[in-house]
Amino acid sequence: MSGGPAVRCAVRAGAYYDSIVLMQLQRALAALPGVLDAGVMMATPANRDLLAASGLLPGEEVAAGPDDLLIAVQAESEAAAGEALARVDALLAVRRAGAAGQEFRPKSLASAFKQLPEARWVLVSVPGRHAAAVAGEALDSEKNVFLYSDNVSLADELELKKKARDRGLLVMGPDCGTAIVGGTGLGFSNRTQRGRIGLIGASGTGLQAVVSHLHARGAGISQALGLGGRDLYAEVGGITAAQALDLLARDPETDVIVLISKPPAPEVARRLIALARGVGKPAVVYFPGAPLPAPRLGNVGFASSLEGAAEDALRGLTSPRPPLAAPVAFAAGQRWIRGLFSGGTLALEVLRGLEPLFSKAGGHTILDLGADEFTVGRLHPMIDFDLRLRRLRQEAADPEVALVLLDVVLGDGAHADPAGELGPVIERVKAEAQAAGRALDVAVLVIGTDQDPQDVKLQTVTLEKAGARVCRTVTDLLDYAVERLEEIEGFPRPEDPPVPLESVQGPLAAVNVGLESFYDSLLAQGAQAVHVEWKPPAGGNEKLAGILARMKRSR
Repeated sequence: MSGGPAVRCAVRAGAYYDSIVLMQLQRALAALPGVLDAGVMMATPANRDLLAASGLLPGEEVAAGPDDLLIAVQAESEAAAGEALARVDALLAVRRAGAAGQEFRPKSLASAFKQLPEARWVLVSVPGRHAAAVAGEALDSEKNVFLYSDNVSLADELELKKKARDRGLLVMGPDCGTAIVGGTGLGFSNRTQRGRIGLIGASGTGLQAVVSHLHARGAGISQALGLGGRDLYAEVGGITAAQALDLLARDPETDVIVLISKPPAPEVARRLIALARGVGKPAVVYFPGAPLPAPRLGNVGFASSLEGAAEDALRGLTSPRPPLAAPVAFAAGQRWIRGLFSGGTLALEVLRGLEPLFSKAGGHTILDLGADEFTVGRLHPMIDFDLRLRRLRQEAADPEVALVLLDVVLGDGAHADPAGELGPVIERVKAEAQAAGRALDVAVLVIGTDQDPQDVKLQTVTLEKAGARVCRTVTDLLDYAVERLEEIEGFPRPEDPPVPLESVQGPLAAVNVGLESFYDSLLAQGAQAVHVEWKPPAGGNEKLAGILARMKRSR
């Protein structure tokens, strides 16, 4: 036996402890006399590689599976290593004795629900390969799920969220780190005052940043609902985000909604923005890294930072934007928007603003008539209106066209009287559409100053008399176009069972499975909670666990 440093390992088959307990045990072992280093991990392949790289696995093969606890100690001598491993049970017992008071700890969810029948939530933070099964069992018992666990497959996530949606339940996660439900923080949450702003976010740190900023500014939170990092993937389709928007739209304690997520799939973004438009409440959207469609689309504002999202929410709280006056309704079959612009930048900004809302492909068109292909052999459309007037008549005659967007750009060198030439044509095409039983709408963006030679006030009056809606900013034009687009396409409405408001109303009662610190946090906040003494099924024997699962399903 060598007198130099020694590495010794111990394996506890099927012995599950949460990661915080393992961290504390590792630190306690490392602090023992004669111990140079220690590692305490579940024996997954990745963890075994980490221990080996740290010199904490002996040369011989250690027989342990991913559901077994692997304890490794490097000490000054064999005796010191053996003494350290001999104290593992005592150190774990100290942790258990110091845990928050719960005299009886159930071993299953079913027992926990009997102990706390009023629980509406289950917090799941067990290893990812077991998390879907635990979450599924919670849903089968009609409980909402806060799923902190990561390494849950995308297929399992989709299955869980579809099951929850069909039952009017929420699955926040997987990999959801933060939520505030009925005033109680779940996972890694900040303590904050109650208020009128409801948040929806992905993994958690973005939510925490906005919550902290709002709290510092004197505002409070109604709810903060987590999604998990993949909810806005095309494969998942924003299931939880859509449920959360619907829930906060109905929540009488929420006046403003904030939606935060990493860049979503384009089709998911379009649907969620349309849903946010439909809630009627001021809403703020922040998709970091995604291009901003516009500063605002109706009641929905788009932020460019987490701090900006918080500040926009505060503005929405103090000055909600009133809806625009409803114009004449379109006839059946009118469904397309046409934009005929002389300014390329204006056309691009309008296109970027409206494109996220275009759910009907193929018919909406925004044209820059000042582009090279339209100006060969003719003057720029800021001077020569012939091409635009021809195209206006063409579009107005199309029975499927509902709204035409135009710009009028004033100033030196531009057309001397653009409204004088456009006005009569607008008036005529609107009258022809009305005679045909349609309601053609025309909105004109006027760019200019009161010192321009065309007289901006006269231009505005002439266009309005012709029946056009005059807007002075791109944002106002987009607001109007969005209002009209929603009349054409309507708002997507949730068809699934709604999540009852009682699910997010306090006081909170929850069952915790996994990280004991989450249970401690619930108790510290005054919530009712039960902690499940969870172990891997069949002691981690996957074959036996599969047999037991099949037997359970066949009952």
